Amino acid sequence: MSTIRSSRLAGFGHSVPARRVDNAEIETQLGLEPGWIERRTGIRARRWVEAGDTLSRLAAKAGEAALNEAGISRGDIALTLLATSTPDHLLPPSAPLLAHRLGLANSGAIDLAGACSGFLYALTLADGFVRAQGKPVLVVAANILSRRINPAERASAVLFADAAGAVVVAPSNDSDRGLVGVDLASDGSGYDLITIPAGGSSRPFAPGMAAEDVLMTMRDGREVFVRAVEMMSTCATRALAAAGLGPTEVSRFVPHQANVRIFDAVCGNLDIDPSKTVRTIEEYGNSSAATIPLSLSLAHRAKPFAAGEKLLLTAAGAGLSGGAVVVGL
Repeated sequence: MSTIRSSRLAGFGHSVPARRVDNAEIETQLGLEPGWIERRTGIRARRWVEAGDTLSRLAAKAGEAALNEAGISRGDIALTLLATSTPDHLLPPSAPLLAHRLGLANSGAIDLAGACSGFLYALTLADGFVRAQGKPVLVVAANILSRRINPAERASAVLFADAAGAVVVAPSNDSDRGLVGVDLASDGSGYDLITIPAGGSSRPFAPGMAAEDVLMTMRDGREVFVRAVEMMSTCATRALAAAGLGPTEVSRFVPHQANVRIFDAVCGNLDIDPSKTVRTIEEYGNSSAATIPLSLSLAHRAKPFAAGEKLLLTAAGAGLSGGAVVVGL
């Protein structure tokens, strides 16, 4: 019997709502001059759900695509991880419903609240489970952030989007595949930089609560920018070192699509050729944890991943929490 030494990314999938919202619509609502959003963020459009759409349905479409591409029996999926900041309900978790929708009868299921870096944490946990148990895992990251936007706060209102992305992580006996370098980080001194103030146990919902208390707020956009660039750059450098790779050996750089200026700065800090950066922010905006698996799926569709490629993934977000992963294909 062969020993399970690693994991592999066996299938990719994504789902975005049909409704495309151009910058002009938001710029008109906020009284911004034409072109303001794209100049500052790199975003031209984003996708928003319609009334009645749910997180679990959006996530299921991405999961369905990844499972179909992987060609793995649904009865073999042993664990479903859902990285989201916008579950259908505070209780129960949405992952069991997701697994049910997908017919994953033998799968455990749990939500992970890792904000923008949630997919990287879920991927790291999936890799560990596959190595330990020798069974495949479905990882989905999905968010409906359009329902958490505070339209009065320009800094965040122009950024956020709805999307889902998914990967199937399967066993492999090739140590050059799967997660070959990982570095995770947190900095709670920035805990209040990006928040939804109410709804948790420290400040429960209450009658008459102001709308802004239950919507996303960014206290200091400039501080978020500086600290995100620093965290993503540091984690990526460490993950590459753990993998024994230099920046020239990165085949594709897949950063969290927070703001084009953030990931361009990280790319410069790492001395990675900008042409290797996977960019989806222009058309799809910032869907938090979903941006990296969405980008992976779109990149794979445009130019299928080849054996031997090395991918560098990195993210940072609310918490502050962040990380970087080097994946061998």
